[in-house]
Formats: sequence, structure tokens, C-alpha cells
Amino acid sequence: MSIRILSTSPLVGPALNELGTRFPELGLAAFRSPEWNAALPEAEALVVLLSEPITEADLEAAPKLKAIGTYSVGVNHLPLRACQARGIAVVNTPGVLTDATADIALALLLALTRRVAEGEALVRSGSWQGWAPDQLMGPGLAGKDCGILGSGPIGLAFARRAWALGMRPVFWDRDQKGGEVDFGAGRAPRLPLPDLLARSAVLSLHCPLTDQTRGLLDRSALEQLPTGAIIINTARGGIIDENAAIDLLEAGRLGGVGLDVYEGEPRLNPRWLQAPRAVLLPHLGSATVETREAMARLLCDGLAAALMS
Repeated sequence: MSIRILSTSPLVGPALNELGTRFPELGLAAFRSPEWNAALPEAEALVVLLSEPITEADLEAAPKLKAIGTYSVGVNHLPLRACQARGIAVVNTPGVLTDATADIALALLLALTRRVAEGEALVRSGSWQGWAPDQLMGPGLAGKDCGILGSGPIGLAFARRAWALGMRPVFWDRDQKGGEVDFGAGRAPRLPLPDLLARSAVLSLHCPLTDQTRGLLDRSALEQLPTGAIIINTARGGIIDENAAIDLLEAGRLGGVGLDVYEGEPRLNPRWLQAPRAVLLPHLGSATVETREAMARLLCDGLAAALMS
């Protein structure tokens, strides 16, 4: 039997199965498995994950393809120009994971500044001797500037969380608009990147990975941060030079780095495993039941609309 909708994995919630009921011949096959490759010629819609890059060669192997759905906000793993040239709809899941991702950024920030992982490890080790005046101290946040790269929904949501901690949000003026950003709890200035870096006690990344942002935070940029600055990345790997960040951690120039995303993930730069003052998460940004179900619903509704057009 031919496969009309080809998904690399099940999704959270009932949406994908319901889509298969509306458009029979739904198939599941692991990405680039022989079964997946064999099903491409008849597939009208693909469902892939962020870690599964689709190439122009894949499009050539799928002449009936009408839509590609990615279970993510990011689309940097898809051949967008080739899809546009073929009239293939690209469906992603913006909007529904805003709060969940902003929460993970906040969790990383608090884990670093309050040394949560070290504290738990100390208790679990059985060697904790009780409260001490200088035990596992970290920097406070109130009254400090929080630089935010990205003024989309997630960046705005994180700004509200930083503001609630007593921080002063400031935004990168990526498009040289000037003025201020209304982040819902107040207004914050847009600044050129060098000015923002120079004053950011905390720098949180919430911008997409594009030609403009790839390698944006290279060694030169990172060295513009104040000594002891903390970097949080829940956006995309590839925006920050990871080796440069590790070098600055090891030299004591950075106060901490919290990552939920990595360049080349799930492959990990092995230096992170030994890096001091680093908190590493396995891409948990959208990992709430409600968010993942909403992402699946949004994705499948978009694919249904594309298949009916």
C-alpha cells in the first residue's frame, strides 16, 4: 500500500492518528531508513523532527510531495527555497511553545546562579556537613541588565520573567529600528549588539538561526561581555562559538553557560562535559505535555489544509 503521509515518529497526543483517519495511508518509518526511502516516491506529506534535515535530493525523490511538516518552530533544517520553487508548503509550530521555552531559559538561569546542580550533587554525595556561610554562593540578579537577542514571542516572554526577578531587560537592535520594545510588563531599549553585550550581566538567546545570526557570538563578541556574565541559549546551536565560550569559562571570564541546544546536536562538543559552571539540558524547551500536544495539533491542521488545497 502506498503511503500518503510519511512520518518519522509518532507525535504526542492524538492529532497525527486523527490526521491519518482523515487522509488514509499514514505511515511511520524511521528517518532515512529503507522503509522511509521506499515510501518517498508516493508521499504527499512528510512529518519530520528538528534533528532530521531534508535535502533537495529528498524533494527530487518525492515528486508527489505537497507539504512538509516539522515538529518545531525552527525550519533551518529544511530546503526552503527549493520547497518554494516546487510549491511545497512548509508547516511549523510557532506560538504554542512560547511559555514552555521561556520557562526553560529561566530554569537554566536560576540553576546557574543558585548552583542547583552542584547543590543537589553535594546532598546526594552524602558528604554535606550542613549550612555554611560561604557554601555554593552565586551572583544575585536583581538590579542587573539582561540582554536579550530576539524580540519575538519567546524573547518577550523571557523578558517578563527576567523583569519579575528584578532585572532590567535590554534588546538587540537587529534591524536597526531604534526605540523601545514593549515586552508586556514594561518597555526596554533596543541597542546595537556591542552596546548590549557590554552591559549584559545575563545574555539570553531567543533568535532564529539564519545567515545573519550564524556565528553571531564569536570570540570577539563574547569578549565584550562583562567579566562574570552568564549566557543562556534555548534558541539554536550555531549562534554561539562553543569552543570560544568554553575557553572563556575555563579562563574565569564567563560566570556560567546554560544550554538547551547545541551545534550539530545530538552530537555534543566533548569539551562541554568537563566545562566548569555549565548546565546542559537535552533540548527540553518545549517539553511539556500541553505544549507538545498543541504543537502536534498545529502541525497536523496545517498539513490537512495543504493536502486539501
